[in-house]
This record gives sequence, structure tokens and C-alpha cells, in this order.
Amino acid sequence: MQEATITETIYNVLDQGAEIVKREKDILYLEALSYMGDMMFTRRSDESLPSSEKLAKLLSDLPDKGKKTRENYRRAMQLAVLKGMREATQPHHAMTPDAVSLFLGYIANKVLSYTDKNKHVLMDPAVGAGNLMTAVLNQLDNEALFVGSEPDETLLKLAYANANLQAHDVELFHQDSVSSPLLKEVDLVVSDLPAGYYPNDTIAEQFVTKANNGHSFVHHLLIEQGVKHVRKGGFLIFLVPNTLFQSEQAKQLHAFIKQETIIYSFMQLPSSMFKKQDAAKSILVLRKQSEEIVAPKQALLVELPSFSQEGSLADMMKRISTWFDNHLTMSE
Repeated sequence: MQEATITETIYNVLDQGAEIVKREKDILYLEALSYMGDMMFTRRSDESLPSSEKLAKLLSDLPDKGKKTRENYRRAMQLAVLKGMREATQPHHAMTPDAVSLFLGYIANKVLSYTDKNKHVLMDPAVGAGNLMTAVLNQLDNEALFVGSEPDETLLKLAYANANLQAHDVELFHQDSVSSPLLKEVDLVVSDLPAGYYPNDTIAEQFVTKANNGHSFVHHLLIEQGVKHVRKGGFLIFLVPNTLFQSEQAKQLHAFIKQETIIYSFMQLPSSMFKKQDAAKSILVLRKQSEEIVAPKQALLVELPSFSQEGSLADMMKRISTWFDNHLTMSE
């Protein structure tokens, strides 16, 4: 079976099953999707539903789960989640573009390849529906445990279904990562950070990156949390607003980053990816300071070409790979 056909088959099972569950349980499509994802994982339909036999027939069409079909399951789930998000139209429901998720996975694998561990621990403090989490895990050469947290219960259930269908080792927590810290000494933090204001000023008051007046930026607080949780010499890869260092709260954030980390790279994503320029994002790569590290004399600052320009993108990735190889060798 061709790759596209495998993904289409999985998507059709997900989508048709979710529509049945949505109708019969009278719930939103996204909620029905996680419910259907659980049935796909166990390969058993819910006998309490009137259409149990129809669902069982759908489940029998699924290809086997395993390493060879992980990306097919991820892409199928991504398509279904995007359909559900269009229906729900909640402002915090947004998904990292697929090409960006794969690019972040490439960078994650590159920096982790310079450690001598057989199994790494990764963390995302804003895991969402788990698309970025699983895209990164699917590209790693070594085994990994991925720890994620998410305050939205519907999205967290989707992340759980996503990880199960791709047979990944994950621990997921239903919580706000600003107020409820996760485990420390992780090897890598990778996250598409939610941008905006954090509503609880009392909790934000405990952070160095808090605003002097009014609400603090949630993405600033999560960067600080990430730095607290990663081990010395560990990396942090964040998707951030282009204006991260130009906002009214940038002074506190920049001072914190300069004191606690080394900026390895700031890569601006192509503007064509964003409908509104004020929503444009960049990839920020930080490393927590450690006495053994020789810091790069200058960070890698690049504007990435359109992801549809394969030749230009391949040249840029080669340049990025060479730069990291040179500077990671120096730093060990």
C-alpha cells in the first residue's frame, strides 16, 4: 500500500468513526476524535454505542501500528484535528504547521546526537494535541521519554491518543505548566509556545521574567520554566513570536536568557507561512549554561526560505547542520 493511501485509510477510519461517535454521544468532533483514537488503539469498538458493529468494521480496515506507520498515523490524526479545530474555533486551539514540526524534530535530533545517552528525556510545557511531540519523537535516532502538560483536557486526550497510536513512551499531565512545574533535569525542552498574557499575576510574581506592570507574557514565563527544568548543558527549542525581543517586556526576558543560557540560533520562519505578519514566528534555540561549554562567538541568525523551495531549503539545512556540528563539537 502506498504511503498516501495508508494515511488516507487511517484518516477515513478516524474521521468516519469520530462523526459516528459525535452524533451518538452528542459531543464535539474533537472530543469524539480522542474517543475514536482510543478505540483504534485497542482495536475494539464501544459496544454501548448503537453503531458498534459499524465501528468494528471501520477498525478492521486499519493498517498495523508500528515504526513503519508512525508518520501515517501522525499525519492522519493531524488532518482530523485540523478539521475539528475549524469546527471548534477556540482561540487557543492551533496546530504547529507540519513542515515546522518536522524541522524542529530535525534540530532536536541534531543537538541530542551530541550526547552520550541511549535514552533522552524531552519535555513540552504546552503539548497541545501532541502533533509536535510525536513529529519530534518520530525523527529521533535514540529512544526517548517525552513528558508533556496541557491545561486543555480535550487537547490532552488527543495527545494521549496520538502517542498511543504511534507507540511512543510519554507521560502527560493535565495542568498549567506556569503554576505547576514538571520534572527537572530533562535533556531537551521543545515547544510551540502559546503567545499572549498569563491571567494570574500572583503566580507570575514569582518569575524573573514577569511584567513590571499588568499581566505578564505567558511565553516569557514558559521560557523561564523551561530553563529551570532542563539540565546544565541541555537545549531548549522554542517556536516564538518574531517580536520576542522587541516587546515592552523584552528587557526582563533578555536579561534572564543572557544570565542563564546561551543563544545558539534564531531562525525566522518564512513570512509566507502566516496570514498576518504579527502572527509570524521564529525558532529560538537556547542552551543552559554549564562550565564545560564553549559558547559560540556569534549565534546562528537566519531567515529560512519557503518550505516549498526544496533546493533552497536543502542548502539552508546543510548550512545549519554544519554550523551545529562545528559548534557542538567545540562545546563538549
